[in-house]
Amino acid sequence: MAVTAPAFEAIGAPAPSNRRRRYTEDQVSIGRVLLRMLGGFIVLAIFVLPYTIMFFGSVKTKAQIRSVDPTYLPTEWHWENYVNMWSTPETPLPQNLISTIVIAVFATVLVLAVAMPAAYYTARFRFPGRFVFLFLVIVTQMLQPAVLTSGLFRQFVTLGLIDTWAAMIFINAAFNLSFAVWIMHSFFAGVPKEIDEAAQIDGAGRLTVLFRIQLPLVWPGIVTAIVFTFVACWNEFAASLVILSTAGNQPLSVALTKFVGQYETSWHYVFGVSIVAIIPVVILFMIIEKRLVGGLTAGSVK
Repeated sequence: MAVTAPAFEAIGAPAPSNRRRRYTEDQVSIGRVLLRMLGGFIVLAIFVLPYTIMFFGSVKTKAQIRSVDPTYLPTEWHWENYVNMWSTPETPLPQNLISTIVIAVFATVLVLAVAMPAAYYTARFRFPGRFVFLFLVIVTQMLQPAVLTSGLFRQFVTLGLIDTWAAMIFINAAFNLSFAVWIMHSFFAGVPKEIDEAAQIDGAGRLTVLFRIQLPLVWPGIVTAIVFTFVACWNEFAASLVILSTAGNQPLSVALTKFVGQYETSWHYVFGVSIVAIIPVVILFMIIEKRLVGGLTAGSVK
C-alpha cells in the first residue's frame, strides 16, 4: 500500500517532495558559499602574490635574483640580508626609519588636531562663507606635492625650514587635511543635533560635547582619517625627495631609491626595505581593526 503525502503529514513527517526541495535548496546555498569562498581566495591570492614574491626576493642573493634561470623559491635562504641592509653605505636606514616614523606620526596628529574642530564647526553651524570654505577644502585635494615641489622648496628656503622634519610634517599635514575634514564633516553631520542640545541642557560646554559626546559617535570617521593620513604620510615620496637633501633626514620611500643604481641594483635590499616599510602599516591596521568594527556596529542593536 503506497503512502501518500497526506499520510506523511498525518504522522508529522515531511513529504518526499518537500524533503527533496529542502535538500536542493541546501545544495544551492552550500554551492553559493563555496563559490564566494573560491572568489575570496582568488582575490586574496592576487593581492598577496606580489608581497610573497617580494619576501622571497629579500632572502635571496643578488646572483640568485639576476640568474638567467631564476626561481621563485630561493635555493638558499639568506636571512642575513635583513641585518646587512641596516649598515649598507648607500643610506643610513636606521635614521631613515626614524625620520619616517616622526614625520608620519606628527603629521597625523597635526591633521587630527586641526580637522576635528573644523569638521565639527562646519557640520554644526551655518556661517557666512561656509560653502566657499568647504569648496576650497575640496579643491586643495586636487593639488599634489609633486606639482608644487618647486614652490614648496622656495617657500621653505625663505622660512629657513629646508631639509628639516618640520617642513615635511607641515607639507604632509597640509595635503591630507582636506580629506580628513571632509570625511569627519560627513560623520559629524550625520549625528542628530538633538544630542548636542540635550548635553548642553545638562550643562555641558562645546568642548565637552565635542570630546565626550560627539567623538565616540563619529569614531569610524576618525579612524578612517587616521589610517588615510598615516599611510599617505608614510608613503610620501615626491616632496621628500626635493625638500630633504640630507640622507639621514629622508624617509624610507626616498632611501629605497638609493639601492637602485645606474649600472647595478641591490634588489635583495630593495625587497627587504620594502617588507620592513610595510610592517608598521600592517600593525596599525591590526591595532585599530576592532575599534573600527566596533564603531561601525555601534548603535545597530536597540
